Amino acid sequence: MFRASACFRVGLLGNPSDGYFGKAIALSLANFSCEVSLTPSHAVSFQPHPEHDKEVFSSLEDLSCTCAKYGYTGGIHLLKATCKKFYDYCRLHQLQGSTKEKHFSISYDTNIPRQLGLSGSSALIYATVQALVEYFGVNIPKHDRPALVLAVEKEELGINAGWMDRVIQVWGGLCYMDFAGLSSGGHLECIPLDPKLLPPLDLIWADSPSESGKVHSRVRQRWMDGDPEIVQGMQQAAKCAEEGRVALQDGNWPKIAHLMNTNFDLRRKMFGDAVIGEANIKMVEVARSVGAACKFAGSGGAVVAFCPLGVEQRHSLQQAATNNGFHIAPVEVAPAQ
Repeated sequence: MFRASACFRVGLLGNPSDGYFGKAIALSLANFSCEVSLTPSHAVSFQPHPEHDKEVFSSLEDLSCTCAKYGYTGGIHLLKATCKKFYDYCRLHQLQGSTKEKHFSISYDTNIPRQLGLSGSSALIYATVQALVEYFGVNIPKHDRPALVLAVEKEELGINAGWMDRVIQVWGGLCYMDFAGLSSGGHLECIPLDPKLLPPLDLIWADSPSESGKVHSRVRQRWMDGDPEIVQGMQQAAKCAEEGRVALQDGNWPKIAHLMNTNFDLRRKMFGDAVIGEANIKMVEVARSVGAACKFAGSGGAVVAFCPLGVEQRHSLQQAATNNGFHIAPVEVAPAQ
């Protein structure tokens, strides 16, 4: 059996400007992960996950609860799209000979609730890529892998996505990323940072799902049309990451707190409350009610919070989150790859 895993991620600063040739700081989140397994077989087959791809229900109530918790599409479509794009890559780079004789059965597992904007889809895609690379013994350079994952999402599945998730899942750890070079056909810049530079962070999430793939559509069109509010907003979001890199290196945690709040306020202004969502706004407001800095960890469903006043403030944050029905856990950074 060939196994590969991938962690989810937290966007600390800069997102969503990563999808608009901006800058971002992100970390690989060890709290949650997924695993993909391949076993030799006589054909290429996909094994449904017993919860995420459930097709038989004991009642309509069971169906309703399952769909509310896990959504409708499961993970099999991600695995299929990845396998298809992996073959296309091999064919393009004249590696398809490695894929002709060997077949496999593929399955997956994940310990994260669905649709929290923590890059669960791209993590599962990247774990699949890694398993396929190992199983077939092909060489896909590290710098090509984020683009391959992004192509699965955008070209095969029509998911609006930026570069940040795919880059941090390939590199791991804590990274500063500059995507400006991609606008002229160049390369992105990824600079690993020492995770010890991070202040203590907390992840807060809600049970209600968020369809993160849908939230960029109108903003993206406005950005393509040159709308000054969106263009300038994305530039300012990117500046949060640029200034945040310096603040981390200087140990200026009050500045980090200020930038986190500014980053969320910019996003809220650009996207509007209807897109941000009531539950997401409430998570941020609950964190800020005890003086914590707070912003989206991704595209909604989970937020990252920082308590600049220390331990007692973190206790207050934990209590406030729990009292309002949210989950909370300290952020654990996964090691660099």
